[in-house]
Amino acid sequence: MPDVTGYRAKIGVIVPSTNTVVEHDVNALAPHGITFHCGRMYVEDQSMGNHESFMGLQTQLRGSMSIALRDVMTINPDLMMMGMSAPTFSGGVDGNTAFQKEVSDQVNGIPVTTGASACRAGLEALGVKKISVFSPYQPVADEWVDRYFTEAGFDVVSVTGLRCPTATSIAEVTPKELVKVLEEIDTPDTEAIVQVGTNLSFIRMADETESWLGKPVVAINTATVWHTLRQAGFTDTVGGFGTLFRNF
Repeated sequence: MPDVTGYRAKIGVIVPSTNTVVEHDVNALAPHGITFHCGRMYVEDQSMGNHESFMGLQTQLRGSMSIALRDVMTINPDLMMMGMSAPTFSGGVDGNTAFQKEVSDQVNGIPVTTGASACRAGLEALGVKKISVFSPYQPVADEWVDRYFTEAGFDVVSVTGLRCPTATSIAEVTPKELVKVLEEIDTPDTEAIVQVGTNLSFIRMADETESWLGKPVVAINTATVWHTLRQAGFTDTVGGFGTLFRNF
């Protein structure tokens, strides 16, 4: 018998324990009959204000990912969505492929979506090549993002990092702060803007930004939900969260 609430699909979502945004965003984006259920990767030290602490955070996430996957698999999910960003860009296209396989091997082969692969698929659906990107990260992760998109065939105009000091402070970035960033990275050459960093809630602001920039703006949480659903054959469209989910 189908689940009473997730009667079309149950989707497992893996997030850092410090993340306060992904659950909010996926529930706002969820079509009827499709439910999202989070497993959390324990983070003891949330510092990420310099290179060393940022890399230490990545080590913590990878160390606790298997337990989070184990826990969320107890719901018998139909799909798995990785609700973290930086690790999925590490190592370029091959690194993302290896990461996705690592997860797939732990979840009995059910479809797995990562933020990197979702953004790539979204940009390809939109038919754009020249992109500007912003993140909450330190320079090392911005280099990962630049490498991934370049290897995926995009012309990366710029990657701008907000250099957030802790994992939870990402969720404290205000729309007012982001307007300034968006104005700075919107060059005449830029065909689309991409936001990465899943603890930064940008799903509604992306749609609003498209209206005054006149070009696609892709929020990673929107792209990841969209790609998860499309991989499973669900064609629901959702308005109010940007061109990608509304039209593709």
